[in-house]
Parts: sequence; C-alpha cells; structure tokens
Amino acid sequence: MGSLFEALMIILNVVWFIMIAHIIMSWLIGFQVLNTRQPIVAQIWYGLNRLLEPIYAPIRNFLPSTPGLDLAPLVAFVVLLIVQRVLVNNAGFFYGF
Repeated sequence: MGSLFEALMIILNVVWFIMIAHIIMSWLIGFQVLNTRQPIVAQIWYGLNRLLEPIYAPIRNFLPSTPGLDLAPLVAFVVLLIVQRVLVNNAGFFYGF
C-alpha cells in the first residue's frame, strides 16, 4: 500500500507542476511577454490547455460567471493542495501504522 501512496503523490506532483506552468504561461501571455503566434509557444499553450481542460471544465460549471477572470485554475490548485495534505496526513493508513 505504500507504493500506492507514493504513486498518488507523484501523480499529484506532476499535476501541480503542469498547473504552475499553465498559470505562469497564462500570465506571460496576458502581459504580452509571450506571443501565441510563435509556433512553440502556441504548441505548449495548446498542450497545457488540453491537459487541464478536463480538470477545469467541471469547476467552471459550479463557479459563477466572472467575465475576464477565470477562477477555475485557482480553485483546482487549492483543491489539489488540499488533496495532497490529506494524503500526507493519512499516510499511516497506506503504510499500516
């Protein structure tokens, strides 16, 4: 069961890294530091959006409409951190303590 805990933590850490990259890239695109007309930037942006849209879409259904401000990444990031903390606090369950 310990390996299950470690696998879950690795998956959550990878999702955390992808979300951080997406958030930073969205800021850079918003402040026009990056241009989505550049092929590599467009490919990375499209790939990150494709990876994270299944996570963000259900959250957007529950959030109120806020034009110009997407709160789904913030909510998803907070939920991810909460899930990580819950797993760490209950690690004894996985290791049989």
